[in-house]
Amino acid sequence: MKSNDKIYVAGHRGLVGAAICRRLEQDGYTNILTSTHAELDLCSQAEVQAFFQKSRPDYVFLAAARVGGIHANNTFPADFIRDNLLIQTNIIDAAYQEGVQKLLFLGSSCIYPKLCPQPMKEEYLLTGPLETTNEWYAIAKIAGIKMCQAYHRQYGFSAISLMPTNLYGPGDNFDLKKSHVLPALIRKFHEAKESGQVEVEVWGTGSPQREFLHVDDLAAASLFLMETYSEPEIVNVGSGQEVTIGELAKLAAEVVGFQGTVRFNPEMPDGTPRKLLDVSFLTRLGWQAEIPLKEGMESTYRWFIDNITDIRQ
Repeated sequence: MKSNDKIYVAGHRGLVGAAICRRLEQDGYTNILTSTHAELDLCSQAEVQAFFQKSRPDYVFLAAARVGGIHANNTFPADFIRDNLLIQTNIIDAAYQEGVQKLLFLGSSCIYPKLCPQPMKEEYLLTGPLETTNEWYAIAKIAGIKMCQAYHRQYGFSAISLMPTNLYGPGDNFDLKKSHVLPALIRKFHEAKESGQVEVEVWGTGSPQREFLHVDDLAAASLFLMETYSEPEIVNVGSGQEVTIGELAKLAAEVVGFQGTVRFNPEMPDGTPRKLLDVSFLTRLGWQAEIPLKEGMESTYRWFIDNITDIRQ
């Protein structure tokens, strides 16, 4: 990519899209295209086609998606599969039709089978049943991967697909009804500390293992791969490190400064027992994560404090 190329970041207000925009600006790219939902409904094929015909971007980062944790996926399955299928289908097809040089599609580690061998290699896709609590989102993401591969095979369209692990960082969603586990823990412990609670409940047994990647690391990996990788095969993007939910909860309490007790509720769902990506392929390509988990959680908590008024509205 050249510094003055037109680069469209779909989903620029989300956690990932905002991080990609920050990284592009940091690296000297000056022609970044964005659009708010009020300006462009990505679920509308006609609106997306008109946008691409008018703006004619050279490169596209497809970071727009409906996202959420276990509760959101269980509660709104139709919304998750419908909106994500529409968004990615409209953008991928319009990008091809309007001559975009390259598109980067962001998937998710939830595409892999629930009982996938660990760590999860790219080749394990579609080798077993999905985790039922987020299968609607996962199926949509798998469809996006296959659409990119199909357009590459049939039309020679340059579209690459990245599979990030669990993400967190500044700009995360701290809504307890829709957020993922790490921001939810930060908010729970902060509000418990504020109100003087002596105990915080955490869903599940605390035993599942998870891998976390700071969103700024994902942004760095996205730019690296956009510039260096052009194959249709998916690429895992993660830290290569894992912690139990119990360990994560203790770390969140430490970062926030909560002095009380953590109580796990085994009657609530755990989700997938273990999720660790095999990132050896990405390492061989020449990239690895740099931000340690505690350091990343501290910066995320600082952002939460700075934006707490808006978060609570």
